[in-house]
Amino acid sequence: MLTPVSLCRCLGDETRLQIVLMLAQQTELCVCDLVDSLAVPQPTASRHLAKLRDAGLLMDRRQGQWIYYRLSDQLPPWARDCIAALSEPGKTLYKRTLQRAACC
Repeated sequence: MLTPVSLCRCLGDETRLQIVLMLAQQTELCVCDLVDSLAVPQPTASRHLAKLRDAGLLMDRRQGQWIYYRLSDQLPPWARDCIAALSEPGKTLYKRTLQRAACC
C-alpha cells in the first residue's frame, strides 16, 4: 500500500523522480524509451521501475517483447496531487530529459 513515506522514499531518488515525471507527462512509455531518455543502462532503469511498481506507483503491460509503464490507475488523490505539484519545477530541472521522452 502506498503511503506518504513510501512515496517520498521512491521519489527521493533522482532517477525514479524523473521516471515518474516523464510518465506523468507522456502517459505511457516503453523501457527502451526510458533508457534512451535517462541515458542509463537498461538494468538500472529496470531496477528503478521495479521499485516504483512494487511501491504501487506504476503499472505495466507487456506487448510482444516490450514492456510499457504508466502511472497506476489506483494512485490515491493525494499522491496524484503530489506528483502534479512536482511536475512544474521538474519541467525546469529535467527539461532535457523530459524533451527526450517527448520525442518517443
